[in-house]
Amino acid sequence: MDANRELIDALNQIEREKDISKEVLLEALENSLVAACKNNFGRADNIRVNIDRDTGEVGVYAMKEVVETVVDPVLQISSEQAEKLYGKSEIGDIVSIEITPKNFGRIAAQKAKQVVVQKIREEERKVLYQQFLAKERDIVTGIVQRYNGNNIQINLGKVDAILSENEQVRTEVFKPTDRIKLYVLEVKDTTKGPRISVSRTHPELVKRLFEAEVTEIQDGTVEIMSIAREAGSRTKMAVWSNNPDVDPVGACVGMNGARVNAIVRELRDEKIDIIEWSADPAKLIENALSPAKVVSVTVDEYEKSARVIVPDYQLSLAIGKEGQNARLAAKLTGYKIDIKSESQSFGY
Repeated sequence: MDANRELIDALNQIEREKDISKEVLLEALENSLVAACKNNFGRADNIRVNIDRDTGEVGVYAMKEVVETVVDPVLQISSEQAEKLYGKSEIGDIVSIEITPKNFGRIAAQKAKQVVVQKIREEERKVLYQQFLAKERDIVTGIVQRYNGNNIQINLGKVDAILSENEQVRTEVFKPTDRIKLYVLEVKDTTKGPRISVSRTHPELVKRLFEAEVTEIQDGTVEIMSIAREAGSRTKMAVWSNNPDVDPVGACVGMNGARVNAIVRELRDEKIDIIEWSADPAKLIENALSPAKVVSVTVDEYEKSARVIVPDYQLSLAIGKEGQNARLAAKLTGYKIDIKSESQSFGY
């Protein structure tokens, strides 16, 4: 079997096994061979290389303009010469003259190897990029590789991701080989393959974990309406059900807390408050301040603010340690919340 036939057979096999178009490879090879022609002819502006799609035969052609008087023999051919070669031709016609060098088959074979290897790498990189681009704004499982300075290198299978310092939870410390869930922030295409940025602090990580764990969220019965998170410490999540027979909070908690506990374990014991969402801002704010009990909520919808009265003994619980409970409730509801105890409110 000759080298040309072998090339075509090899490209057919690559097309089958790697799902890379034979035509794409042949076009890339033709373009590469045009560049190689510069070494033979000094310039390649008017050179065309054609590879026969069935036999693999390589031909090099010079495209020349038919003129009365030749000024540039590389780009032009006299009408007299053109007539000898091609029969009748008009001034201004472009004719194709075969100029395949004797050693061009060897050059083509060498170039074919380089082009095919390069194209396979490019196509595999493109496929990897598309695979991970589809996972942008979703969660993936990765294996901790090593710390690079303050960043952590995470293996996602065929590619590594970077968990930068500002996307890490301060309280989390990982060991190599730890398997962790990550939220994919961004996927960029680079010459070295996809560059993937991931996060452990993003509120959407918690949301996606619940979507994966809770069947009722997957089928659309339960919806996560809002989420507020202080990563590593506490998350508040408001949920709603479009089916009056389904308790949205209970669905997310699971039997004996199984569902929420699985997510708490994944988040290394981060506390999660799940509350029922309400279209009534006062009710939503009351629920959001859970586990504290509330006496009354007065809402100013125009100002997006609320005044909340709680029993004296519930004040510190409503505000939370370092104000966290009130802060997360405000983030969750979108309202500025002013909390007062009954004695503060009524001047006892």
